[in-house]
Amino acid sequence: MGQKIQYHIVMKNSMILIVDDEQMVTSAFRTLLKMEGYTNCKAFNNPIEAVEFLKGNKPDIIISDFIMPEMNGLEFLSEAKKLYPDVSKILLTGYADKENAIRAINEIGLYKYIEKPWDNDDLIITIQNGIERSNLLDKLHEKIDELEVAKKELEKYSHNLEDLVAEKTADLMKTHSQLKSIVTYCADGIIITDKLGNIEQVNPATENLSGLSQSHLLNTNLSNLVFGKNLNEIFDECIDEGEAVLRDCYIVNTLSEKHIPVEVSFALIATEDDNDPQQKFVGVIRDVSVQKETDRLRDDFIATLTHDMRTPLTAAIQTLDFFLDGTVGELNERQHMLLSTMKANNEGLLGLVNSLLTVYKFDAGKIELVKSNFNIKDLIMQRYEELKPLADKKDIEFKVTFEANDDLLITADRQEIGRVIANLCGNAVNYTNPHGKIEVIAKEQSGDFLFSVTDTGNGIPKEDIPHLFKRFSQGTSKKRSTGTGLGLYLSRQIIEAHGGKIWLESKINQGSEFSFILTDVVATPSKERLTV
Repeated sequence: MGQKIQYHIVMKNSMILIVDDEQMVTSAFRTLLKMEGYTNCKAFNNPIEAVEFLKGNKPDIIISDFIMPEMNGLEFLSEAKKLYPDVSKILLTGYADKENAIRAINEIGLYKYIEKPWDNDDLIITIQNGIERSNLLDKLHEKIDELEVAKKELEKYSHNLEDLVAEKTADLMKTHSQLKSIVTYCADGIIITDKLGNIEQVNPATENLSGLSQSHLLNTNLSNLVFGKNLNEIFDECIDEGEAVLRDCYIVNTLSEKHIPVEVSFALIATEDDNDPQQKFVGVIRDVSVQKETDRLRDDFIATLTHDMRTPLTAAIQTLDFFLDGTVGELNERQHMLLSTMKANNEGLLGLVNSLLTVYKFDAGKIELVKSNFNIKDLIMQRYEELKPLADKKDIEFKVTFEANDDLLITADRQEIGRVIANLCGNAVNYTNPHGKIEVIAKEQSGDFLFSVTDTGNGIPKEDIPHLFKRFSQGTSKKRSTGTGLGLYLSRQIIEAHGGKIWLESKINQGSEFSFILTDVVATPSKERLTV
């Protein structure tokens, strides 16, 4: 227990050097690291000043932006390498410049490169691993220096070889004992498996997590220990990438019968032959129960806060309506404009509160879909008529094509599907340039309902597509939106709650196509095609 506390203190006191010419980025880094408990963060907006700082201070990890005016990231990291070749170095890039990243790996010994915008959880894990790598390299060099000293001593005292061998053997045994102690007393479970997932070695923490003894775990397949994920491809991914992480999994403790949420980090154990059929993998199993509980408490707090905000916001909007409709007296033009602005802002805030509440209900599994049979054409046309004036204002050609019968019925939650259609079509109107085109296509196919929205906007970079359906994702790395970042996330949650799928196809400067499919929901067959 003492070793774990000491390790935690050392990790949190590690010096993290951040270099980025944008003060907003360095400020965001400092805030994020402070929230994670890191107390020794040094940030510079000028790489030349950072080089001068490095001449007198050795950090545990260096994080640098790629494009900076005075000195680019490659030049800065090259100077840093001259001073501290073994310190882990991370390169940030907003352009997914893999060619320069590979060049940095080869020439500078770059530890890893991260594309903007980054995922905070993945970033913190990368920083932790980078610090551990720097510390391990320092310890490795210390051991190498010790061995060099030992070698000289061995040559000097060769006449007393037996005593020296015994002394060094004792040191090696001590080192082995220390490493064994780290594995044995590590709070995280550690396993070694073959490519098929058969477990070959475990530590006591794994036994404690599972409630099984080592004899029961050995030669057991990983799929009988970790549940909730398909493990078939994890080892292939690990071979290709060198590492892989399993999230949203759990272990069933056979003694308490509790489901323990875990994350498992896998790494390939390096060998001389990359095609060795006997490849082994080391996995670190981390109990994330506290993290999950913290997330739950945070979400409960947000849900309570937003719920309590709805009543005063609604009352404020109703009061403003009384003023605006003349109930409490006539208003002059300036008064009417100010009160209208206040009402619009309150309505926007109420919309955000409602969205947050809906997100919480989906995440907590507390929302129940109210399914019924309804006319999907009527719903689409209702949303179309609401957005048509906005499209006309931008001179956008906005049309809807039905490849289905006018009275086509589907079985779903009408309100939530309407929310998705409004989100997708609304985004298309917002992000399509004036004089552009938007086409909505709805059709029935073998009992499934397909919906797509195609626009002629600026398109979305390929590297940003995986992040668009996440919570609070706002715009792309090229352009940030002014929305809440909840629309597409809620749309994905709603479609997946119906057992469907939502996806995006996009090309830069050509436009985007958002689509979703609901399977086995059609109640009447399609017969005709109608374009509006």
